[in-house]
Amino acid sequence: MKAKVHVTLKSGVLDPQGKAVTEALHSLGFSAVAEVHVGRHLVIQTTATDAAAAEASVRTMCAKLLANPVTEDFEIASVVAA
Repeated sequence: MKAKVHVTLKSGVLDPQGKAVTEALHSLGFSAVAEVHVGRHLVIQTTATDAAAAEASVRTMCAKLLANPVTEDFEIASVVAA
């Protein structure tokens, strides 16, 4: 199974990288950009045999290691057969 996960900063947490990207886009003439948030996209291959087991395993991985629960949120975007 293959899982795709998005990890982003929680709302209200300072995102200096996102601010830098926002300012760079403004300097390039993209004045309509209001805000950019930078995060991580993870693709995890598992040996789980069904989607429910893979999602449960990936959720535990995120909670224990891949996302900092104090400052970050995570979303499992998809779990599909690899």
